[in-house]
Amino acid sequence: MSRRLKQTYAGGVRRLGTTLVRRGWISPTPPPRDRRWAHWAHSLVRVHDSLAIAELDVPWWTYRAVEAVDAWLAARPHPVRVFEYGSGASTLWLAKRVDQVHSVEHDGAFAGAMAPAFAAAGNIDFHVVEPEAMTDPVVPSAKGGHRGLDFARYVAAIDGLDGEFDLIVIDGRAREACLRRAVARLALDGLIVFDNTARRRYRAAIAAAPVTERRLAGLTPTLPYPEQTSLLTLT
Repeated sequence: MSRRLKQTYAGGVRRLGTTLVRRGWISPTPPPRDRRWAHWAHSLVRVHDSLAIAELDVPWWTYRAVEAVDAWLAARPHPVRVFEYGSGASTLWLAKRVDQVHSVEHDGAFAGAMAPAFAAAGNIDFHVVEPEAMTDPVVPSAKGGHRGLDFARYVAAIDGLDGEFDLIVIDGRAREACLRRAVARLALDGLIVFDNTARRRYRAAIAAAPVTERRLAGLTPTLPYPEQTSLLTLT
C-alpha cells in the first residue's frame, strides 16, 4: 500500500470512528485486551495515530507478541531497562511496565507531537536523531522515500548509554543495522522485539544474527490485515 493510500485510508477510518462515537454507536472506551477480537475491532478506527493507540494500552505489535512481552516483563526482576528504536504507542506502554525507557526517533515532526506525553510519563529518556542527507549513506534505509539519507547516528544512539538492556525494541528505520547493534548491548537473558518480520530484508537480517527467533503472527491493533512480530533471544 502506498504512503498516500495509507494516509487516505487512515484519515477516513479515523473520521468514521469520531462519527460513530459521537452518535453513540461505539463506546469511546475500548473493551479489555483479553477480548481480543472486540478490542481489535474497536482499534480499527485509530490506525496511524500513536496517541490514540496508546489509549488502547497496546503497542503496535501483534496481539500475540503483546501478550508474550507483557508476561515476560511481569516476571522480570526490577529494575528493567529498555532501549527502543522507533517511538510511539509502544513507548508509553512500556513506560507503565518498566523502570526506564530510552527511545530514539528519526522523525522530528512526529517526535514533537509525542514529546509532551513522553515527558508526562516521567521515566522516558527521549532522543531525536534525524538522518543526514548524503549521496552515499553509510547506513541507508530501504524504506520507501528514504533514499539518500544516512541513519548512522540514529543506529549509534544506543552507544551513548552505558550498560546492558533487558529489552530492546526494533521498530524504526535501518532495522538491519539496529539489530547488529542490539545483540551487542542486550543482557544475556534479555529479549529483542523486532516488528514486521515477514519482510524479506528482515528475514535475512535475523538469519544472519546470533539469535533464536520466535515468530508471532496474527492480528495487530488497528490493522485490517495480519502482521508478524518476532521475539529474539541470544543463542
